[in-house]
Amino acid sequence: MSLVLKNVSKNFIGKKAVDNISLTLDKPGVFGLLGTNGAGKTTTIRMLLGIIKKDSGEITWNGKTVERKNVNFGYLPEERGVYPKTKIFDQLMYFAELKGMKKQEAINSINKWAKVLKVEEYLQMPAEKLSKGNQQKIQFMTAIIHNPELVVLDEPFSGLDPVNTEILKNIIIDLVANGKYVIMSAHQMATIEEFCSDILILNKGKTVLQGNLKEIKESYPANRVEVDVNQNIDNYIKKFELEKENEKDNDYVIKINDEDVAHKLLNELVKDGIEINKFEIKKPTLNDIFIEKVG
Repeated sequence: MSLVLKNVSKNFIGKKAVDNISLTLDKPGVFGLLGTNGAGKTTTIRMLLGIIKKDSGEITWNGKTVERKNVNFGYLPEERGVYPKTKIFDQLMYFAELKGMKKQEAINSINKWAKVLKVEEYLQMPAEKLSKGNQQKIQFMTAIIHNPELVVLDEPFSGLDPVNTEILKNIIIDLVANGKYVIMSAHQMATIEEFCSDILILNKGKTVLQGNLKEIKESYPANRVEVDVNQNIDNYIKKFELEKENEKDNDYVIKINDEDVAHKLLNELVKDGIEINKFEIKKPTLNDIFIEKVG
């Protein structure tokens, strides 16, 4: 199976929202779709789901043109949308039936995911009685209840506490382990780095960076070093004319222009008998790269 977007564009009232983008998902995993607000991410997602029509290009899933009637996709939109006055169980049944599930099959799936997401006690409550985080978990259930082949998650962790974030992360890991294709759009770059092997960054509708995340990061020179020591080393930082980005309890993050300076700093610390718990030369983070590309 594979999802292919080839030279896809979309205009709205004379404005090009998506400009000739291409991407391919040809194996299970998590693909990161990134960009600032208004960059074209949601428009791209809606086109590949068949919600809106593209103006040009091709979108295929498993070799067939994507249309809403012939794809088995799941979608968690950024705009949350549960019905406040309706019982959670009834809403989930409604969405399951829209996806073509039979009644008993839907009931089994609802009970399964309610247990995994720890929302069993809320199934007979109206949505308005639930917290924002639990409402989000219910909407996540609507995206996966019908066992889709491709799952699109737009800001999946927004509004979740650390415990529920961990629950969702484990589910995403299991989805990939079970051969699912996942597209994730998020503003938390650390989350994208944790999950995504390949990324595409949009800026004003155009692709500004695309490819394997590890290879992209390896193409950049190191730009910082983390040093954890048992005493203050500000004098050493000044000696080598380095800039301290952050420091807490003698755990330093120091900006560097080249790795040679970092090695000189290390040699000096060792020579003077400074006890070093950690010394790590680091490549730019995805956050650094994102800011560079989109300004």
